[in-house]
Amino acid sequence: MNTEITPLEVEDAPRCAELERLLFASEDPWDARAFVEALAAGHRYLAARVGGALAGYAGLGLADSEAEVHTVAVDPAHQGRGIGRVLLRALLALAGSVTVFLEVRTDNETAIALYRSEGFAVVGTRRGYYRPSGADAFTMRREAAP
Repeated sequence: MNTEITPLEVEDAPRCAELERLLFASEDPWDARAFVEALAAGHRYLAARVGGALAGYAGLGLADSEAEVHTVAVDPAHQGRGIGRVLLRALLALAGSVTVFLEVRTDNETAIALYRSEGFAVVGTRRGYYRPSGADAFTMRREAAP
């Protein structure tokens, strides 16, 4: 099945919150209101749709000289099909030629491998970054494209 990448819509917020609870239950998952507020604040969020249904989402904050990946999330029923990579590449296209940062759990080997394969490198560790679990995060950076 084809994956369609579209801007995330306010109407997607309840499904995003459902996926947050499923994927990030131990890490203070966002509710629907948080997605609505992020969109209203001008952050760039994308939706991955498979057969018209929301299968994943990703978010990016942009500043003048850098960007930050807020999240990349894929429904477990659709993981392993390249949707995370498609979402990440779409975010990187939105970021353009600026340096891009992100945080990722130090034990999330699948995500770390994805980020490395797209040019990110670990530049630091943030102890106890995730709440309430207290899990550590790597800070990763992808240098600005020339």
